[in-house]
Amino acid sequence: MAAVLAASGIIAGAAGADNHGIALYGDPALPPGYFHLPQANPDAPKGGTFVDGQVGSFDSLNPHILQGNVPWQLRFLAYESLMGRSWDEPFTLYNLLADSVEVNDDETAITYTIHPDARFSDGTPVTVEDVIWSWNILGQEGANGRYRASFAKVTSVEPVGERGVRFTIAEPDRELLMTTGLRPIMKKAQYAEDEAAFFRSGLRNVPISSAPYVIGDFDAGRYVELMRDEDYWGADLPFRRGTHNVDVIRMEFFGDATAHFEAFKAGELSSMRETNATSWARDYDFPAVRAGDVVLSEIPHQRPTGMVGLVMNTRRDFLKDWRVREALITAFNYEYVNNVINDGAQPRIESYFDNSPLAMSAGPAEGRVAELLAAAPGERLPGTLEGYELPATDGTLSNRRGLRTAMRLLDEAGYDVENGALVGPNGPVSLEILVPTGSSEVQSIVDIYLEALDRLGIDARAVAVDSAQFKERTNAYDFDMVWSEWGLSLSPGNEQYSYWGPAGVDTPGSRNLMGAGDPAIAAMIEAMLTSETQEDYVAAVKALDRVLTAGRYVVPVWRNLVSWIAHDSDLKYPADRLPIYGDWIGFQPDLWWFEG
Repeated sequence: MAAVLAASGIIAGAAGADNHGIALYGDPALPPGYFHLPQANPDAPKGGTFVDGQVGSFDSLNPHILQGNVPWQLRFLAYESLMGRSWDEPFTLYNLLADSVEVNDDETAITYTIHPDARFSDGTPVTVEDVIWSWNILGQEGANGRYRASFAKVTSVEPVGERGVRFTIAEPDRELLMTTGLRPIMKKAQYAEDEAAFFRSGLRNVPISSAPYVIGDFDAGRYVELMRDEDYWGADLPFRRGTHNVDVIRMEFFGDATAHFEAFKAGELSSMRETNATSWARDYDFPAVRAGDVVLSEIPHQRPTGMVGLVMNTRRDFLKDWRVREALITAFNYEYVNNVINDGAQPRIESYFDNSPLAMSAGPAEGRVAELLAAAPGERLPGTLEGYELPATDGTLSNRRGLRTAMRLLDEAGYDVENGALVGPNGPVSLEILVPTGSSEVQSIVDIYLEALDRLGIDARAVAVDSAQFKERTNAYDFDMVWSEWGLSLSPGNEQYSYWGPAGVDTPGSRNLMGAGDPAIAAMIEAMLTSETQEDYVAAVKALDRVLTAGRYVVPVWRNLVSWIAHDSDLKYPADRLPIYGDWIGFQPDLWWFEG
């Protein structure tokens, strides 16, 4: 990975900017006047209908607010921003709605000039007023927490001439300035008569977009169709050449994973992403595969694993003590679960930035990482400095050694078993695990785990709720434990405050589901954001990875080092020019195309 990053021109060199793009370190790898992104095929044909399936439902078309359940693709395909990412350069943005970008010398202000041709789907121009209104509306209560954290740090947003807009911050923070260019830009006039309508979930306010796709037909809870805009203003931009090649993207919704898979086997869907090793090896030998109508692709990537598993809500008294959380991690018989579900084929997630050069190293912290941790406020939990490894089991169902260790930890934390029930200062312990409906794999994992918790005397049960309730309860932190997934990038920045920052302990709607309030987390994020060199930046992320992992907030499951995707044989992807992120973004689809 480091070699890939170095080849992209973002490890060496001082901070700099160019009017066609901006990099956190060094200069953008692509020169002014570049023809297309390296991962895009500029000769890809246009056309075809891509049908995507997903388990769940939807009742809103606005992905930027807390209310409602929205198809996740809308956030990426129906809205556009001033700048866009090249998925081969983790720390670089290129012009999109913006025609140029400049940062002042002390890195406290960034100025964008809007492209003179930028238009919404109704033909009206994208204006400075639209940019400023979009920024302000997303900073209000009711908007998604991912936007509000950065909003508080920007001291002013002001017009500069006819097409310019300047964002100013109090202290130098180049990464924060760059993220202002990634906020979705919406049409102010759409909500001129009733601005509060923006915060009401529902299907009445179909967005007027500047993006390559517009929302076409939809039926609540069943499907949404996105149509490629034939008059899309940016079709000839270098950033867009060879992307968004499909004419229609249709998102179909299913009640459970079985119905989803059967629809794919029947040829009703264009692709299927598999995450289970056993299923990939066993379930994809059906007639369409044997006939060559469906292709099985294994796409490598170099992105961090992120974190996937069961999150413990430290807002609950029982889960505040790290020894209790360690006991619950120890009681999870990973090796047995992995054997049952994956035939033992999947390696476990070992930290939040696992599988990347940003991951914590094994053993004691050294060098700059150790210095940052030593200077951090708060108490360092065991394993932070000396190194933390997840407990391993012998793979048998009984897991006697693991349960004995878990019981010892619970005893140290002040809990004991009385008449078969675990009892603590507040009486018998009960635990509710919130899971989304429709995933048989998650349910199987939790069912095995419940047996282990029962043997510890914990009155534990799983509660499966539909996607709308799941979102509502997670936004309100209304759970003891919950199944969750965090996808992390190779360029973590200010969004880390939303993921694990102190504001999320009490503020609804953040990604800080565990309620982590360790001041060392905020200190490591601050060190990351104020780093003046790539080396210090990497050290700060590694230190953050140590603090989060040793915090014992999640019972992690497995990672996939390749993406398993079964797809229509006429659906092609740029296999010879894959970005370091693999298919993560390119399969929305924005880089794929149909042939034949």
